Amino acid sequence: MKRHILVLLASLLVAVAAPAEPARPLELDRIVAVVNSEAITLFELRSRLTLVERQLRGQNVQLPPRDVMEKQLLERMIVDRAQMQFARDAGMEVPDEELDAALRRIAESNRLSLPEFKEALERDGLIWPKFREEIRQEITISRLREREVDNRIVISEGEIDNYLENAGRPDQNPETVQLAHIIVRVPEQASARQLAELRARAEQALAQLQKGEDFARVAASFSDAPDGLSGGVMEPRTTDRLPTLYLDAARKLKPGETSDILKSSAGFHIVRLIDRRGGALQTQALKQTHARHILIKVNEVVSDGEAKRRLVVLKERLDNGADFAELARQHSSDLSAAKGGDLGWLYQGDTVPDFEKAMDALKIGEISAPVRSPFGWHLIQVLERRTEDASKERQRQMARQALRERKSDEAYQDWLRQLRDRAYVEYRLEEK
Repeated sequence: MKRHILVLLASLLVAVAAPAEPARPLELDRIVAVVNSEAITLFELRSRLTLVERQLRGQNVQLPPRDVMEKQLLERMIVDRAQMQFARDAGMEVPDEELDAALRRIAESNRLSLPEFKEALERDGLIWPKFREEIRQEITISRLREREVDNRIVISEGEIDNYLENAGRPDQNPETVQLAHIIVRVPEQASARQLAELRARAEQALAQLQKGEDFARVAASFSDAPDGLSGGVMEPRTTDRLPTLYLDAARKLKPGETSDILKSSAGFHIVRLIDRRGGALQTQALKQTHARHILIKVNEVVSDGEAKRRLVVLKERLDNGADFAELARQHSSDLSAAKGGDLGWLYQGDTVPDFEKAMDALKIGEISAPVRSPFGWHLIQVLERRTEDASKERQRQMARQALRERKSDEAYQDWLRQLRDRAYVEYRLEEK
């Protein structure tokens, strides 16, 4: 079972305990923007704004003025709408059963059952069908990025050779860093006047940061990046996986420091280094685990509770001497069932985090209690462990992945800019 990634943006993970918004005067719905042939309404904008404000409050971020937030969010919704139109034209869709599974995982991340999660959202004034469609959209956009951007990134053998050569130098061993960033997007065919105006916008953002304004608040006010409205904070990653522009900036910064304005083909960037931790590229020795498992998938026929109950019964049989391989062949929903659940030798990172964490905690020969992952419920047994020198092929695979991640963010920003430039957009937010 190899790693599968489901991207659900932080803006959609709800702080369910947040207080409800104070009542505001009712306003008749109206169109605030047209994207190609589709309208974005004031109700849609305000509903999304409520969600974003709740999230920022949960992060203790001082909110920008509401009119500023509205303009930033509307631009984000325009880009999202253009992506959804592209996905629809390409025949991409997320089935209801897959959406429901994703919602269950979001509920679990909030330590709630799905009915409890739904009730909490509705109690805070959110409309459940609307929230479901927001999640469906985020999944669709994630898959669109994978298809249109990530899968089209080409890594040459020469790039891999150069990467491995540099990685062997002591000064090139990657650290783990966490960055926050702001992007002011520039159209592909921007005029000199547009360029100057957007540069001034970036300078305004930088000036506020230099005065001590909260980065998340400034990002929510100025950033055109997909994560701008959630504070612009990126997931920690090793420096070898950073876009080159950000890597060069991060090397010059101390934690808490902010870069000058950076320029790329996508626009103007501001980067802040949040944290830096030492590390080394694992090219000499890699830990491997030989494991097997029994998987009961959760679906319309088998509920979450039923899947776990079945594994509890199987675990009891194993504790009383039953053969693991035989039970795997009889009961496991994974393709490995034919091999008695044997997953072979696994490198770190080959499995999803929940599975790997449980596997790493086991002694050799020990069988886990039922373990939940995005795929369902597992019983895991570790058969052997070893540490071996990384083969040349494995090193090249690792290098290819690092280079792919380094290029991905830059390529996605370029693709978004091109998609946005091609879209017909009519603004009506200022109309009363």
